[in-house]
Amino acid sequence: MPSMMQCPFCSLPPQRILASNSVGLVTRDAYPVSPGHTLIIPRRHIASFFELNANECQGLLALLDQAHDELDVSHAPQSYNIGVNDGPVAGQTVPHLHIHLIPRYSGDQPDPRGGVRWIIPEKAKYWS
Repeated sequence: MPSMMQCPFCSLPPQRILASNSVGLVTRDAYPVSPGHTLIIPRRHIASFFELNANECQGLLALLDQAHDELDVSHAPQSYNIGVNDGPVAGQTVPHLHIHLIPRYSGDQPDPRGGVRWIIPEKAKYWS
């Protein structure tokens, strides 16, 4: 695991922080998959969602709500995907927990059914 000094989330420049509270912060994803793609990040350098204490979890969910409200105004998406890649096998590339809030727009995918299930394409389509 990279040290905190090497962690891109532990050293975010202040101008990238959109909102914050005592336990976390909000920033736009540097490599967005859609306009407005946002990250909610704990201040404490931990890798897994399951390492959060109750106060941190509550604070991050408050920031998630705040980011959602801001995106509704600034980007007006029709829907959202919310996700966490928890561990390398799940696709986590930065070993500092971050919650993805991904705005979705009508027509951004021809058939968005299945959403996050498409991480394993052969199991995604369960409908007829």
